[in-house]
Amino acid sequence: MSLDNHGTLSGLRVLDFSRVLAGPFCTMLLADLGADVIKVEHPARGDDTRAWGPPWLGEGDDAQSAYFLSVNRNKRSLTLDIKTPGGQDLARRLAAKSHVVVENFKAGQMASFGLSYDDLRAINPALVYCSITGFGQTGPYRDRPGYDYVIQAMSGLMSITGPEDGPPYKVGVAISDVFAGLFAATSILAAVRHSERTGQGQSIDVALLDAQIAALVNVASNFLVSGQTPPRFGNQHPNIVPYQTFSASDGEFVVAVGNDGQFARLCAVIGRPDLRDDPRCATNPARVEHRAWLIPLLQAVFARRPAAEWVDRLLAAGIPAGPINTIPAALGDPHVAARGLVHEIDLQAGEVLRLIGPPVRMAPDAAEVRTPPPRLGEHTDEVLRDVLGLDAEAIAAYRAAGCI
Repeated sequence: MSLDNHGTLSGLRVLDFSRVLAGPFCTMLLADLGADVIKVEHPARGDDTRAWGPPWLGEGDDAQSAYFLSVNRNKRSLTLDIKTPGGQDLARRLAAKSHVVVENFKAGQMASFGLSYDDLRAINPALVYCSITGFGQTGPYRDRPGYDYVIQAMSGLMSITGPEDGPPYKVGVAISDVFAGLFAATSILAAVRHSERTGQGQSIDVALLDAQIAALVNVASNFLVSGQTPPRFGNQHPNIVPYQTFSASDGEFVVAVGNDGQFARLCAVIGRPDLRDDPRCATNPARVEHRAWLIPLLQAVFARRPAAEWVDRLLAAGIPAGPINTIPAALGDPHVAARGLVHEIDLQAGEVLRLIGPPVRMAPDAAEVRTPPPRLGEHTDEVLRDVLGLDAEAIAAYRAAGCI
């Protein structure tokens, strides 16, 4: 069953040597858009995240980790031991028939297998080759292992996350990996366009640290412009007021006033029209300067009514506001349901997998969930037969030699 005849990226073959999160997230985005992603895994272990549970879907030998299931749909799994000469030979032959290679081994490790960009472009000059590591292919930290938690710490992200008077916190998802995967996917598409136009591939170097620092956007710019170290603001915004959580009579909710017109309407909603023309809060710069005076005043008003009532009243006045949902509440939201973000797909063992689907809407070639995350080595014979033209006897020989 080939996956290369659906979607906008139909016909694009991606040879994916990556595992865990940043690389698989990148290649899943490409697969969602129709690319034929061949996920290369070690014959015995597979992707590390296959063992990262609980929670599991299924039981016994059929159990699959929720982590692995989250970023590996729409792919084919090929087992290949690239430490063996036979495995390296097969990898080179597959790269010769692919448009993109993605890998996230330590810097220089693919070269030790004879599978570096220079090695592969010698047999496929149009190949786009993307390497994803913690710290990149150059620089004094290139040989360090790259883990999201460390990257969040080193990038400065943790220094601006958490309560103003408390310790630094990490973000609750491996956000550095996600950013790196997004930057990688975008760069790959640009390089593919260049390859199609010129016949020449490119080497792409994506580092988690680079991606996370780039994702600091306005906070990094605040420092570069002012020279002042950005502090933690908890759930407040460094440049906009009021743009934060408030405690209602029954819990917290979010108010996000983005301009002076919205603030004027907020004043009417809370019954304080006098604040609209008060020079201490008539403009956003003034509100930022007098934050310590204004926020307690607003908090005292919001504490008088339930959160849902405030959200409804604020939204009715055109003021951005919303509840602070749990994950179950967010995934059960009627708008999320209407957007079709939660998908269901049947697995081979009979279980129904519920997963977050592509967040992108395209027409007419929509990104879609076509096939479930693959079992380890599920498509090995299929790929070697269909892509390389190997017969059953040749495949059996590679398997007997421990190459697949």
